[in-house]
Amino acid sequence: MNALSPLSARLERSDGHAQVTLARSRGAVRLRDLAQRGSAKAFLPRVEGDVPEVVFLNTSGGLTGGDRLSYRLEVGEGCRAVATTQTAERAYAAGAGAARVEVLHEVGRDGWLDWLPQETILFEGAALDRETRISLAPGAGCLMVESVVLGRAAMGETLTRLAFRDRRSILRGGKPVLVEPLALDNRALAAAGGAAVLGGARALATLAMVGPGAEDALGPVRTAMGEAGVEAAASAFDGKLVLRLLAADGWPLRRQVARLLTVLRGRALPRVWQV
Repeated sequence: MNALSPLSARLERSDGHAQVTLARSRGAVRLRDLAQRGSAKAFLPRVEGDVPEVVFLNTSGGLTGGDRLSYRLEVGEGCRAVATTQTAERAYAAGAGAARVEVLHEVGRDGWLDWLPQETILFEGAALDRETRISLAPGAGCLMVESVVLGRAAMGETLTRLAFRDRRSILRGGKPVLVEPLALDNRALAAAGGAAVLGGARALATLAMVGPGAEDALGPVRTAMGEAGVEAAASAFDGKLVLRLLAADGWPLRRQVARLLTVLRGRALPRVWQV
C-alpha cells in the first residue's frame, strides 16, 4: 500500500455560520434577512401569535477539534422572538485543537429575546471553546439558559479528559450586567467531587433573565424548584434574575429546567424541546 500523503491524511473540519434578522413590518415581526453557509442552518417554523421562533441547527451532527460554528440573531426594535437549537449539541473527542462556537445575539430597543438552546453533551476527550453574548439596547430584555452534561450516565460514561471553556455574557447598553466564565479541564474533573467544584454532579445549568422587573419572578421560580435529584438556587436584584442548577444526570436537570422556563415564559417551550 502507498503511504498516505499529508494532503490525503488531513481530516475534514466543519465550518458553519447562520445569521437571522427580524424586524417589525406592517404590524408584525417578520424575517428581514437570512444568511447561512456550511454546517450551520436556521429555520423559522410556523407558530401561533406574533412571537416568531428561530431554530438553529448544526448539520455536521456534532463538534470536534478544529470545527467552527457561529449563530447570530438580530431582533429589531420593539420585537419579541424565541431562538433555540433543534437538538442537543454534542462535543466529541478532539484529535487536535478545539472546536470553537460563537453565539452573538442583539436585541433592539424595547425588544425581547428568549435564547433557549438545548443542552451541550461533552464526551471523553472533548475540546470546546464557546462564547455566548447577548447585547441589549435600552429597554430591551432577555431570558437565557445554558445546560451542560458531562457524558451519558445511562452509558456508564465518566469523563477524565476534557478541555471546555465557556463564556456567557449579557450586556445592557454596552455595559456588562452578567458575565459568567466556566472552565473545566482534567484537573477540575479529578476534583469534581468536591463541594467547591461540582460536588459530584454530572450536569449543570444556568438560567438568567435580564429586564425591567425580572426580580419579581424570584418567588415563582423558587416555588417551581424541587425536582428530585436536582440542586437549585436563585437570586435576583436590579432587573436581573439568576438561577444555577446541579444534577447527577441530564434527564432530571432537563425536566427542572423545562419547568422553570415555562414559569418564566408563561407559555410552553418550543416544540423541538419535546420534554
